[in-house]
Amino acid sequence: MSGAEKARRGAGRGVLFVITVLLLGSGIVRLGSGTGLAVARGVGDLTDLAGVEQAPESCGPDPAIAPLFAALQAREARVAETEKLQAERGRKLAQSHADLSRQITELNAAEAALRATIALAEGAAESDLSRLTAVYESMKPKDAAALFQEMAPDFAAGFLGRMRPDSAASVLAGMPPEQAYSISVLLAARNVGVPTE
Repeated sequence: MSGAEKARRGAGRGVLFVITVLLLGSGIVRLGSGTGLAVARGVGDLTDLAGVEQAPESCGPDPAIAPLFAALQAREARVAETEKLQAERGRKLAQSHADLSRQITELNAAEAALRATIALAEGAAESDLSRLTAVYESMKPKDAAALFQEMAPDFAAGFLGRMRPDSAASVLAGMPPEQAYSISVLLAARNVGVPTE
């Protein structure tokens, strides 16, 4: 090692020594002035507060807007109640609609059954009337005229209107003229009230 290198090392050690002395002096001054104690106390207070639970601060609405907030909450409650009522009404309406549809289906089925029954009854009545008319047509005109004299004029006119014209004429010829005339008037007026258009 040369002399220049030794001189550099010695100068570097001297600078380190000076910096160390200055740092130690600064630490002694701080401890002596009380700044270090104040910092230590502050850190101690923070560690003491860390164990204590603090109540959270209230972050409610500003007292100036509290009435508006309360009004909005009340309105929200009314809207929720209205929605609940509307949902219930909708459910009842859907149930009523289903019941009505079922009743309409039942009524249509009953109407069809009633029409079939009426058609059967009308067919049976028509069959009975046709048979009875055929019986009156096959009777002797004198006997049929005696029977028709005992009938009410409108009832007798109904049967005579259904009979063949030659049989009806024979029966009318065997009746007294007054009764034959009243039955003829009823037969003539039977279709007077029927609309032509």
